[in-house]
Amino acid sequence: MLTTPPRTFVSVPFFFLLFFSLPLSSLSQPSPSSSNSVYNSFLKCFSEKTKSPQSQITDNVFSQSNPSFSSVLRAYIRNARFNTSSTPKPTIIITPRSESHVSAAVTCSKTLNFLLKIRSGGHDYDGLSYISDKPFFILDLSNIRDVSVDIASNSAWLSAGATLGEVYYRIWEKSKVHGFPAGVCPTVGVGGHLSGGGYGNMLRKFGLSVDYVEDAKIVDVNGRVLDRKSMGEDLFWAITGGGGGSYGVVLGYKVKLVPVPPIVTVFRVEQYMDSGAVDMVYKWQSVGPKTDRNLFMRMLIQPVTRKKVKTVRASVVALFLGRADEVVALLRKEFPELGLKKENCTEMTWFQSALWWDNRVNATQVDPKVFLDRNLDTASFGKRKSDYVATAIPRNGIESLFKKMIELGKIGLVFNPYGGKMAEVAVNATPFPHRNKLFKIQYSVNWKENSAEIEKGYLNQAKVLYSFMTGFVSKNPRSAYFNYRDVDIGVNDHGVNSYKEGEVYGRKYFGENFDRLVKIKTAVDPGNFFRNEQSIPTLKNAKETLLPEPGKAKRWSRAGGATVVATVVLHVF
Repeated sequence: MLTTPPRTFVSVPFFFLLFFSLPLSSLSQPSPSSSNSVYNSFLKCFSEKTKSPQSQITDNVFSQSNPSFSSVLRAYIRNARFNTSSTPKPTIIITPRSESHVSAAVTCSKTLNFLLKIRSGGHDYDGLSYISDKPFFILDLSNIRDVSVDIASNSAWLSAGATLGEVYYRIWEKSKVHGFPAGVCPTVGVGGHLSGGGYGNMLRKFGLSVDYVEDAKIVDVNGRVLDRKSMGEDLFWAITGGGGGSYGVVLGYKVKLVPVPPIVTVFRVEQYMDSGAVDMVYKWQSVGPKTDRNLFMRMLIQPVTRKKVKTVRASVVALFLGRADEVVALLRKEFPELGLKKENCTEMTWFQSALWWDNRVNATQVDPKVFLDRNLDTASFGKRKSDYVATAIPRNGIESLFKKMIELGKIGLVFNPYGGKMAEVAVNATPFPHRNKLFKIQYSVNWKENSAEIEKGYLNQAKVLYSFMTGFVSKNPRSAYFNYRDVDIGVNDHGVNSYKEGEVYGRKYFGENFDRLVKIKTAVDPGNFFRNEQSIPTLKNAKETLLPEPGKAKRWSRAGGATVVATVVLHVF
């Protein structure tokens, strides 16, 4: 049974109404004198809460005047769209090194009435973990990075600020026949990945990352450090797929490791429009989600120019938890359109396959320590969107899709097959509701040019292709994957219409599980302190807020150049 914590109300004898028209970037940029005052107040509070002299914590709290501020901010910005001079900047960045630091950061941010953005690895595609239109702090968890592997119990503790590459490396140090089912990008942070569900190229064999979470720690709105027992099963359920940033600050997860064979097989096969790509993609839909669960075949579809002619290349990139002869024989029977031959396959260890999936040339020869490299401040420009497919796209639909992609010019698609273990887990076992779908689609476009006009064009390509796919994808709601954050499907200003705004994107991400997430959010954070543009809202009758009530704001966009004309009512109950 969920219970709502006691609420404290402070009464003041006035409120005022403010009408204004300001550029959005101005709203998040306090004056230098104001920033210094805020910094000093925060430092004093942080020092008191951690019982540490201020001289010992200045390396963990960065004001905008600190020479290291820019490098600390930029280090974990993984999308260069949000790494420009006009991007709204935090007033303070906190880089905690302990649970007590995180607890103090929450308490002091709340005391100062500042929005707190929580960043683990920085792979939030639309930057919601490190930008805001309102004055804000960043809580950067990159120093909370311990990974402790216990092979005897087949378990590991994964701190929120650790990267997946570090997780795989630490497992490899202890065992060559253990692994963990998570993503293929080694710089993704544990905190965001697991709290949003988490998946990788073993999901057909083992399911989602969160299916193997046994315990967790979180700092709640009152600064308390809670484990699974003390937080209760409702909150534990919410942070294993419902996003951690809506309920508190996730410190880490205890997970169960999975067995992997000593030798696995990887392969990549490409075809073009004039050499069977349409038939291959069409047939893939009936094989990829239904074949042996040891086989994961990702489909990449990309417009390219070949021999001076615009065309589409379809590539199957695969991991098979077994030997090459076995997968070749399997697909010769089930998927002759692929044309897989043994010479297309490479056998290696599971850890080496993780290197291969990270596009490492000669993965069997690469130094494993490359997975400890966080590749800081190396972002390109990009946009991602997502969809789910419940019934196969007809062959003429694949043909029309290829033509549309050639017309648009750059936007690509990634099809990730489900089935296997995914289809055996109840849709409400975790907040992730999409387990019965055939496959997930990721829309993907990257570019290098730092230009608002070019950015506008590529963002439009993503929107146009997304619109084109409407008839082929899930409906009522049109589903989306929470970890592929996409502000195009809705944002929340957390004003009087907060629930309705949250329901728009919330149903797409979480389906019917959204209702339970809202109840949990209302119980554990009734004042809605932990929030962002796509966080879980509180119920309508939980109106009181610890921060000033926002007005009608637009999501910051360099390409859009938005300004806001808003009515803001500032009041404290």
